[in-house]
Amino acid sequence: MPKPLQDTVGAFIPGPRVELPGAASGPLVGLSFAVKDLYDVAGQPTTYGNPDWAATHPPAVATAPAVQALLQAGAALRGKTKTVELAYGLTGENIWHGTPTNPTAPDRFPGGSSCGSAAATAAGLVDFAMGSDTGGSVRIPASYCGVFGIRPTWGAISLAGACPLGPSFDTPGWFAGRAGVLQAVGEVLLPQDSPAGPLGPLLRVEEAWANADPLTAAALAPALARLDARFGAALRLGLAPEGLDALYEHFRCAQAEEAWAALGAWVVSAQPKFGPGVAERFAAARNMPPEKAAAGRAFRRGFQARLAALLAGGAVLVYPTSPAPAPRLTAPQAEQNAVRERTMGVTAIAGLAGLCEVSLPAAKVDGAPVGLSLVAAAGRDRALLALAAEAASVLDLPV
Repeated sequence: MPKPLQDTVGAFIPGPRVELPGAASGPLVGLSFAVKDLYDVAGQPTTYGNPDWAATHPPAVATAPAVQALLQAGAALRGKTKTVELAYGLTGENIWHGTPTNPTAPDRFPGGSSCGSAAATAAGLVDFAMGSDTGGSVRIPASYCGVFGIRPTWGAISLAGACPLGPSFDTPGWFAGRAGVLQAVGEVLLPQDSPAGPLGPLLRVEEAWANADPLTAAALAPALARLDARFGAALRLGLAPEGLDALYEHFRCAQAEEAWAALGAWVVSAQPKFGPGVAERFAAARNMPPEKAAAGRAFRRGFQARLAALLAGGAVLVYPTSPAPAPRLTAPQAEQNAVRERTMGVTAIAGLAGLCEVSLPAAKVDGAPVGLSLVAAAGRDRALLALAAEAASVLDLPV
């Protein structure tokens, strides 16, 4: 095992770092990785970003299967990375463990909840890093930190041995500095596509482009033009006549109900201390009116059917991953909350429909990264990763 890396951006959790060698042979030999500290590693505590969680849970007795698969494929584990407390936030802030520095925009948040994994990847501390994505927790830090990131199809990869937040929305996910590495990890973790076949055409989701700040849309326009030239002009599409605000609200209500069902008993019994915003989100989850959660679940079923029909032939949605670069570290809580709501209106597209989504580090605004997302039908993850690798080549991104 190489000597421990110096954590220049505060990506890893405090304390001794767990490091494990990968198998001597396999498709990921020579690559290093980190895992968000909601995945179990045998013999190690899983802190879930909160000291009270760590104090009330024993060390893991087994390693999460997804992590084990990466080790068996030859990748070497270099440590566990910071997460927003109980994965319930999008900025990446953690007052207990420290907020990781965004390597590409140090005056801005790294994004969450998979903040440490995104920062470690962007800083080149590891070749790839595992995160998790419920409402955007891989896609948004990928956009904010200027790396590749994937939220796979819901249910495609086991989350056994990982802490829950919203079980019917939770997915694993990972970051990489190069498109080829993102794809190589998928070849280890993902099942074969069903159905198989090529992807296309591109569909430009008008609501998501209109939701983006004008500077973000303008910065991403050249990337979309280059993809148009390679794959054919993207067809303009109105995807959500209800509006993105409605998507956010239905997602928020349905997911909050699950968060309280999954974690409420521990919150009540342990009475944990939380950092800014987290306690408020759990309070809102606890008090979620059942009829609003039910409406969210009902909307979700119809939206899934709508998107399944739209994408069944191989079409791929394309839109800004986030409407703006990461908020500045000095942004007040009210501004952070407004950005969260506007962002989750877009991330809810794949989140509600259970789709696979890849964020490409396609542009910058005022020196800060913004991502471009490609979204395909459920079960088309491998084809989407192949398309993303080709798109990266077209856009002169690291392959």
